[in-house]
Parts: sequence; structure tokens; C-alpha cells
Amino acid sequence: MSAWATTAFAHPVTVWIVAATAGVVAAAALVIAALSVTGRAPPALRRELWLRLGSWCVLLPLMIGPVLAGRVWTIGAVTALSLACYREYARATGLFRDHLLSFCVVIGILAVNFAALDHWYGFFMALWPLTIGVLVVASIPLDRPSGYIQRVALAVFGYALFGAGLAHLGYMANDTGYRPIVLLLLMAVGLNDVAAFTLGKLIGGPKLLPATSPNKTISGALGAATVTTALVASLGWFIFQGKAIANPVWLTALGLIVALGGQAGDLTLSSIKRDLGIKDMGVVLPGHGGILDRFNSLLLVAPAVFHFITYFVGFGLDRPTRVITGL
Repeated sequence: MSAWATTAFAHPVTVWIVAATAGVVAAAALVIAALSVTGRAPPALRRELWLRLGSWCVLLPLMIGPVLAGRVWTIGAVTALSLACYREYARATGLFRDHLLSFCVVIGILAVNFAALDHWYGFFMALWPLTIGVLVVASIPLDRPSGYIQRVALAVFGYALFGAGLAHLGYMANDTGYRPIVLLLLMAVGLNDVAAFTLGKLIGGPKLLPATSPNKTISGALGAATVTTALVASLGWFIFQGKAIANPVWLTALGLIVALGGQAGDLTLSSIKRDLGIKDMGVVLPGHGGILDRFNSLLLVAPAVFHFITYFVGFGLDRPTRVITGL
């Protein structure tokens, strides 16, 4: 086995997650194929299922590959994801028409991810208030007070979610043992969505927030929270063995943060879409919609999990800091 493979798959949880992901995709393909051969599902449903599976076959390597490849690849992938999500948001809200503010948001996203790449925690945290300050004053010299509050609020909101929020996922890669943690988050938020949808359909019952997300049920939300919390707490025990966070109370709390944060991120995007009167944020992923439709659950989970784990363990405390600016 190569040195890279030995490092990438050093932790058993990493091996389990990659193997389980491949197994689920293979099982899904067999189930859909069986439905197609037997004709037990309508043609429209079969087409939808194949489209979704095809999208996952593209997405999963793009999600897992950079994490396995290393720190720089992971942070680069998060940067690309942040910019792609912001692009969809800016086009949907019309913020892209304000070139100056949109440019400032993009620079802010690049800056905060550079701070993560540099492993410069102080600068990473300072960029949140500093970037807001830039966004607040950037358009004032243009002498266009009309619409000022709306465009600045949209810019701040966009940077908060797609810059400061998502960048926490990349910063985790500065830790020696980041791979199982990041892969767990990626898998858990995906499972959270699937469990909420599946259990909601099977159990039914009252809607959770019918005006915001008509398809979500209370039973689905509670069932997904239970499944995701159990998964995160169970795998978290193997990841954090011997550390202060590795007790049932804190691991359950970590699981709840992922479960509830993921659902809150999804409902946040649903609120945005309902306010704008659109169904999806994009069409780049057949069967899913836009990139933001697929990754919305990470927006609130990434910073919440980062700071929760940091309180007990920290990220990258044994690694060199300011690896670029400190040279």
C-alpha cells in the first residue's frame, strides 16, 4: 500500500465511511435496476431515481476525494463549494447585479479560506467582523442610498453562510486526524436528509412547517434527528477515544448539533426559496436542483461542530501555524 493510502485510510472510521458509502450506492443501483426490470415503479419515478443516483455518483467522488487527498485539496474543495453556492445565491437574489458588493463577498470568501489554508486562526476569526465592516461601507462612496439596507443585508447574509460558515469545514483539515471528522459530517448531513424524507413518507402525520417546506413532517424531523444523533455519537466515540469529548453526554450533544443544525440549514434555504418564489436554486445537479440545494445542511453544521469540538479538543493544535505568511 502506498504512503498516501496508508495516511488517508489510517483511521478505521475513514475506512468504514468510504466502504459504507460505496455499498449504499451499489445497493441503490441494484434496487433501481430491479424496479426498472420488473416495472414496479412508474417510468417518471424510475427516471428520477436514476438521475439522482447519477448525480450522487458524480458528487460523492468530488466530496470524498479531496478529503482523502489531503489538507490543501480539502480546503480548495471547500473554497470552490463556497463560491459555487454564493454564485447560485447571488443570481437567485439579484445581488450579482451589484458588482461591487458581490466582488467584496467573493474576496471575503477567498480571504477566509486563505486564512484556513494558512492555518492562521486569529486572522480566520477576525475576518468575520472585518468583512462585515467592508460590506457595510463598500457601496457608500457610490452615493446610492436607495436600497442600501437590502443590498448590504443580502451581502452580509451571503458572506455569513457561504464564507464564514462553510470555511469552518475547510479549517478542520488543519488537524492531523481531520479525515474521519469531515467525512462523518458529510455522511451524517446526507443521511439526515434521506432519513427525514424516508421516515416522513413512511410514518406521515402533521407537517413540520407547511408554508416553509410543504413536504417535511414532524415525524420525519424527529426520526432523522434520532438516527443522525445515534450515528454521530456512535462513530464519534471511535474518533475521539481518550479525549474529554468522548462521553455519552457530549457525543449525544454533538449528534444533536449535526441533526438539528442540518435540518435548520435546509429550512433556512427553504425560507429563502419560498421568499423568492422559486423551487430550486439551480439545475446543475439532475434530480437535486442546484449545488446549494444539496449542500445547504452544511451551512450551519460546519461552524457549530467546529466550535463545539474546539471547546474540548481543538483543531490542528499540534500542527505548524501560519504556514504561508509565517515563512
